[in-house]
Amino acid sequence: MSFRTETTLVGYARAVVEMKTRIHEYCTSTAGGEYTQAFVETLLASRPEDHSDEAHPHQKLTVVINRASSAVWAQGEAYVLAPAMTAVVAAAAEVLDLTGDLLTADAAPTDGGVLFLPEPIYDRNLAGQVSAIAAITWATIASPRGWSWLICGWANRDDPEDPHATRIQGYARQDPILLSRLGPYVMTDMNLLPIAAPVPAVAHPDINEPDRDWETAPDGRYVIADATARIRVCAAIAYGFWRIQAQPISVAAPAFVDRPTRRRAARASIVHHTRVRFVVRRHWRRLIDKHGQAQRNWVPVHLGGPEDAPLLHGEKVAVPTR
Repeated sequence: MSFRTETTLVGYARAVVEMKTRIHEYCTSTAGGEYTQAFVETLLASRPEDHSDEAHPHQKLTVVINRASSAVWAQGEAYVLAPAMTAVVAAAAEVLDLTGDLLTADAAPTDGGVLFLPEPIYDRNLAGQVSAIAAITWATIASPRGWSWLICGWANRDDPEDPHATRIQGYARQDPILLSRLGPYVMTDMNLLPIAAPVPAVAHPDINEPDRDWETAPDGRYVIADATARIRVCAAIAYGFWRIQAQPISVAAPAFVDRPTRRRAARASIVHHTRVRFVVRRHWRRLIDKHGQAQRNWVPVHLGGPEDAPLLHGEKVAVPTR
């Protein structure tokens, strides 16, 4: 079961329970712990400035991520971003700049949650590689520098349109047991967004390689580049979603699951309450940007009807970030 084959609120709810159960089981497995350790070692090697003042950061961060990921996939509130909202959140994330801001603990809708993106947002890293962000998790943790949100990006390892998934399949042909050591979603990014402390600036190294082979995302998909992002891409998407979901330009519909699915969730101790976020009826919306300037934005799409009615894709619109 995947979001690619579901188009209704009920279908999304079933897919959420299935995915949360499977990924929670993977996060608590030996293979999941080994993947996290390898991921953290690779990540910190590319970001030494993030933990330069800590002893044994690999071991400490691996334990924190494993514990937080297991908890959030099991007990975190689930949100699904309807396709019509994807470009809205992506556009907000692309121009978001939180550098120096002090974020309060109630900026997120919940202390821990999972945001599913049936229509992924793509991230292009500094090497030019493109990866789809199919889900984002957040959890509040105590870090050496104070309380923070641990925000992680996840890719669907079987997405036929994702270049990152294609790379995984290539590795699997060389290592036949690789796929058995991976969950249905794999962690591809990790950010720490501080609470009640200034958000640090992102360092952009000088890259002057005009002949670099840049990967392309599937046609019509939104791509955010690390080279131009003002904060880490997954953190920007998460924060953009937090702010937009709290505004009247979007509404959340509860997605109820059938009895067998509820029973499966209960047996696995998985929270199965799911909200699908989508754009409301067309209207002009007056908003204030971060500089205090008034802006009017046209929100043209609406999703309605019974739970088994197909979700509208609608037009893609941009909105301010603040």
